Amino acid sequence: MTFENKKLTGQTIQRVSQIFKVLSDPTRISILYLLEKQELNVGAIAQCLGMEQSAVSHQLRTLRTANLVKSRREGKTIYYSQDDEHVLDLLTQAVKHTKHIQ
Repeated sequence: MTFENKKLTGQTIQRVSQIFKVLSDPTRISILYLLEKQELNVGAIAQCLGMEQSAVSHQLRTLRTANLVKSRREGKTIYYSQDDEHVLDLLTQAVKHTKHIQ
């Protein structure tokens, strides 16, 4: 893989930094991994993580604002999923790197 010989704009650098800040929280990483292969609602995520629904909702709002998850309404229920394959790529690369340096 080669690094493109393009200068990053300040706006791009700021946005990348914000994504890494959002990904720096262990709960948010856990949520993203839960959403790797399936859509889940807040209740299901809370149950899997052993957390209160309000705490999960707060984390989902942060992930949604950063465009790392998306939501879909079905009746009164809102289902969440990863926004796109790039989210999983970021997490997978971070895990591979972590295992490499251990």
